[in-house]
Formats: sequence, structure tokens, C-alpha cells
Amino acid sequence: MNDSIPIIPLARLGLAFIPVALVVVILYKWSLNIKNTFYAISRMLIQLMVIGYFLGYIFEANSAWVVLAVVTVMVFASSWIALRTSRIKRTVLYKKTLYSIILGGGITFLLITQTVLDLSPWYSPRYVIPLAGMIFASSMNSVSLAVERLTAEIERNVDYQQARNTALRTSLIPITNSLFAVGLVSLPGMMTGQILSGISPLVAARYQIMVMCMIFGSAGISSALFLKLVKPDFLALGKSK
Repeated sequence: MNDSIPIIPLARLGLAFIPVALVVVILYKWSLNIKNTFYAISRMLIQLMVIGYFLGYIFEANSAWVVLAVVTVMVFASSWIALRTSRIKRTVLYKKTLYSIILGGGITFLLITQTVLDLSPWYSPRYVIPLAGMIFASSMNSVSLAVERLTAEIERNVDYQQARNTALRTSLIPITNSLFAVGLVSLPGMMTGQILSGISPLVAARYQIMVMCMIFGSAGISSALFLKLVKPDFLALGKSK
């Protein structure tokens, strides 16, 4: 279990884009907008290359202020991206989305890093930044699904409480499916990475349990808070139809 993870040559890494290219071809053949797909893939490449270099600096700096700055950027960016599909102007819902993600993700983040893991120092970059990324990304995705489904339900003149319940249930579908599938259908990224790095599968399983709980918790709390806070905005949307 001590084998190091092999470095992937760039030429072979390029082969990973074959399935991506197939999806792009399907989108094109079905006359769907592929500009957004190209934009998303391009952003992914640039962001990951930049963060790959940037994280090296953060880990070496080992500064609480640097870590807090990175987490702050994560929170503000995730709150903005969550509203990407909203038909109500982002500026109208942004503060409420930010509050929901800060509270829902933040509570989970502090619980995991400061009690479950009991990090020392509390800002340990190698733990805090990856975990914060997973938590706030989970909150972001759940809020994004919630706002899209809530909009659709309100536009169908569904009562707000029923629309809210449908939106919350929809926002939790991806993570709920993951709970059913983990260990049976899939070995999630964190567990796979730890096993590849030589850590005992039993230890990796404990970490993955922690990850699944924190992702489900942050997603559910953030979505519920968001749906509670935006009620006046969506009631106004329904009346304006």
C-alpha cells in the first residue's frame, strides 16, 4: 500500500477528453447550445491549472489569513454561481443566497474541521481548503437546483409551500443518489484518492462517511434557508405573470 500515485503525462491526460468530445458532438447533433459547454470546459481547465500552482503557495505559506481569504472567495463565488440559472436578477437574490450558503455551509464546515477532525492548527490548509471546497460546492449546487425548480413550479401557479417542498426535494436528488450508490456503485473521489495514496481502505471509509454527511448536511440546510428567505421574491414573480 506504499506505491506512490503515478504522474499522468499531458499526452495521456488528453485522452480523458475523448468522452467530453463525444458529449459535445451529441449536443451539436441535437441542436443544443454548445457555447456554454465550451465555456465551462475552458474555465475548468484554466481554474484548475491556476489553483494547482496557487495551492502550492498556500500550503507553504501556512497562514490563517491566506486560508480565510481563499475560503471567503469560495463562499462569494459559489453564491453568485448558484444563481446562474435564475430568471430573477442575481442582484435581487444574491444576498439571500450568500446568507444561506454562509450559514448552511459554514455551520457544517466548522463542525467538521474543528470538532470531527479537531485540526491543529485550526486553519491547516491541506484540510481546510479541500473540505471548504466540497462543502460550499455542495451548497451551491443544491441552491442552484432549488431556484430552478422553484421558478418552474411558481410559473405553473403552484402554491408556494408545495413549490418549496418540491424544490427542496429536487435539490437533494444528486446527494441522495450518492448516498444510495456510495460503496455499491461508486468509490467517491476522496476515498479513491486516499486508497491510491496508500491509506488503509478502512480509514478511507471513515473519511468518506464524514464527507457524505457534510455534503448532505450543507446542501440541505443551505437549500432550506434559501427557500425560506426568497418566499417574498417568488410570490412577487407569481403575481407578475
